[in-house]
Order: sequence, then C-alpha cells, then structure tokens
Amino acid sequence: MMAQLTFLAMMGCSAALLAGFFGALHPAFDSFSHFRMHLSVLTALLALVLLAGSYRLQAVAVLLFAIACLATTMSALPRLSTQQAVAKPADRIVYSLLQMNLRFNNPTPKKVLSLIGRTNPDVITLDEVSSMWATELGYIASAYPYRILCDYPNGVFGVALLSRRPFAAGTAPRCEPRGAMATAMIDFNGVPVNVAAIHLSWPWPMEQYWQIGELSESLAALGETAIMAGDCNAVPWSAAVRRVARLSGMTLMPSAGPTWIHRTLPDFLRRYAGLPIDQVFSKGGVTILSSARLEDTGSDHLPVLVEFTLRPNSNTPEDEHKSALAQNVSAAEPRG
Repeated sequence: MMAQLTFLAMMGCSAALLAGFFGALHPAFDSFSHFRMHLSVLTALLALVLLAGSYRLQAVAVLLFAIACLATTMSALPRLSTQQAVAKPADRIVYSLLQMNLRFNNPTPKKVLSLIGRTNPDVITLDEVSSMWATELGYIASAYPYRILCDYPNGVFGVALLSRRPFAAGTAPRCEPRGAMATAMIDFNGVPVNVAAIHLSWPWPMEQYWQIGELSESLAALGETAIMAGDCNAVPWSAAVRRVARLSGMTLMPSAGPTWIHRTLPDFLRRYAGLPIDQVFSKGGVTILSSARLEDTGSDHLPVLVEFTLRPNSNTPEDEHKSALAQNVSAAEPRG
C-alpha cells in the first residue's frame, strides 16, 4: 500500500512538473512552473524511494525527468556569493540599482533606510509602498530628491522610484495603470535611461495574466535604453516573465537567487529554498555587471543590488571631455 501511494504521489508531482512547461497555453499551467525547483526535488526523492521496489522502471524514468526539469532552473539556484555577469570595465562609470519589496507593514522600516544609506544606490525601485512608507521615505528625500510614488487601489501594493540623479530635461515620471508600474527618464551623466519599477500580482487564479496585458502598452513604450526591476511574483523561467520580456523588448538578468518565502519561515530557508521572483530586465546601452542579495530588512523579500554600466552616447559630456583631453595631450607631445 505504501509503495502504491508513493507511486501515485510521484506521478502527481510529475504531472504538475509537466504542466508547468505549457504555461504559454494557459496561465493555470504557468502557476505550476513557479514551483519547478521544489517539485523537481520532491519528485526525485519519491522516485529514489521506489527504486528498490516493483516500480523501479517507472522510478528511473521519472528520476531522469525530474533531473532534467531541475536543470532548467540552474540559473536561479541558491548561491553564496555575488552573481558576476561580466568584469567591471575600467573606462566606464559603474552605477547601481537597489530593488526592494518593502512589505506594506514592515515592522522595521529603519533597517530599510539604513541599508539604503550604506549601499548608496543611484536609483531604487520599490514595491508594496503603502501610506506608511510614504512617510518613512520622506526621511531620505534630501538624498533622493527625484522620485515618484504610485498608489495601488488597495493602498498597499503601490510602487515607487527614487533617484539620486535628475530626471532628463523636459521629461516627467509617470504612474502606469493602477499603480503597478512607475517609469522615469533619468539622466546618468548625460545618458538618458528609461528606468521602471514594476509589481505584478500573484499568478492565476489571481490577476497576474490580465495585469500584464494591461501594462503591455507601457512596457512596449520603454525607450531603446532601459532598465526595469521589481517583484514579478513569477520565476525567471515562467511564461509570465518571458511575456514581460517580450512585450518590453528587454533581456532578463540572470537571477540573483531565491528572494521570497513566507514571512513566518526563517531567512536561511528563504535564501536556499525560496522563490526567485524579484527580477531585473534591461536593454539597449545597459550592461548588467553583477547582482547580489542583501540582508533581511524586515520584509518577506530579500533586497537585490544590481551594478550596471551604460554605453555612452556619441555626444555626451563625458565623451566630449575625453575628446578634448586627447586633443590636448596630442598637442602637448613633442614633434620630431
């Protein structure tokens, strides 16, 4: 009887794993994809139990299937150190973006403000910005004077965008439909970059699928050079995240690792058994250099710090300065 129950459980997990690969057909299937890592491990353990019994052939086949499924999540598996994408170039300025789901009722807001002060990012994307956070973020208004806070209808799940660098001349930040997305054109030393903060709802049967549709025009309207970060409530390999990337024309950054788990569970489990649902996208002149999960700040999400560079425009002040410097050096060289 135990062998039969284990076999049925193994086949049920296998069916859920398989369904997750068909998320593009219906969002209900995509809901299974978010737990692919966990289902793969559970399915493999059940198969190992059955290897010594009469279901050994089925167990071998399912074990191989589970391993193959787990392999598709390798880029988001837990890691101990910073995820380095490319080496830091010596001839470009390195900028930083801090992505945080604040949690609307975070009991330790000062931890958040302390982390911001210590990391000193150029731009910050925030989720679950409730009325409480509107007050708390006011304490760092002098450090981050360029900002926009977008209210969500329930007053809880709003987004915000804070920047130490000014908005590009002649532009204004804006809130997208129902406060799920904030966008701004930010001037990075003469290079204008579209920066967006996004917060998606939970997967099917919640409204995530329809919400992405609502945001499709806003995503498509992002400029040629852009970076977007937020709590997508969806894993990197899901149809939902692929759809966001396709609509925006952006590339998904390799995952920093698991960032969320239920707030009643310890931080250790979040880092090594959580869901990697905080995502960063980029396109155009943005080059992602590295990403790292930071310490707990009282939310059920871990903050993610991203470093990036920008390909300078041909007419930026930085390029003009380099050109003038080169001419001066050339003029000063002795001629023979």
